[in-house]
Amino acid sequence: MIDPSGYTYCHEHLHIDLSSQKNDTDCHLNQFDLICEEMDGLIARGVFNIIEVTNSFMGRNPHFIEDISKRTGVNVMMSTGFYIEGFFPARLYKMSEHEIAKEMISEIIEGIDGSSIKAELIGEIGSSEGFFTETEKKVFKGAVRAQLETGRPISTHQSMSTMGREQIELLRSCGADLERVTVGHCDLKENIDHILWMLDQGCYVQFDTIGKNSYYPDENRVATISELCKRGYSDQIMLSMDVTRRSHLKANGGLGFSYLIDNFVPMLEKSGVNKQQIQSMLKSNPARLFG
Repeated sequence: MIDPSGYTYCHEHLHIDLSSQKNDTDCHLNQFDLICEEMDGLIARGVFNIIEVTNSFMGRNPHFIEDISKRTGVNVMMSTGFYIEGFFPARLYKMSEHEIAKEMISEIIEGIDGSSIKAELIGEIGSSEGFFTETEKKVFKGAVRAQLETGRPISTHQSMSTMGREQIELLRSCGADLERVTVGHCDLKENIDHILWMLDQGCYVQFDTIGKNSYYPDENRVATISELCKRGYSDQIMLSMDVTRRSHLKANGGLGFSYLIDNFVPMLEKSGVNKQQIQSMLKSNPARLFG
């Protein structure tokens, strides 16, 4: 459960291993002491909750997460599900949407991989850049079955800010509760009309790659968030950084998890986003969705 007294990062990874798929050891985020230092820094800044969206076949490690929580006191909510094509286990292709849902439900009700942690959300489930594969669609359909049985929220992955509309349309066609859906990676290109359409369907949207300026500059993220807040959508927006690499950690030369609070929030304030809107994005919205 969310600790409602603190801020929440809505889309992060504290342990992830995509190194074999990407042929890059930097994509194996597993440096325990450095991650604990980062969590200590977040807690000092009022960030008490991390939504950890690493799922099956992404290097998920609930025992690692248990140890981080015990060491630092950070509250971590873990996920169930399957990511995108290219990162699926072989067994998934033989599974029906009913079997996929059953596995998700088991991790929500019974727990993950023999740990004491139960999944508290379904995610990050995604689509490829510009299209859906049939297996990705099957995962979404299974996710809706799991949502309807457990009431847990769904968190999605858009590859390079594409397919959000198609994700919402697919989820809706399966009967999903769109007020219990958050669409990820809305901040990787100029797409405000796309975001407005999604917001008008009742879901949440995530600006969750903050600091990844090589993809899209933070100044543009700030401008889009500011405009959405002016239009009255601050109650449907959430923020995060999507840390996935060792090189993202401050000790390894990266921006570190605290960049969002130390640098990005002041940028929002300077653009005219007020403190109440920032509280909504970092505190009340995640508490309402994930609580």
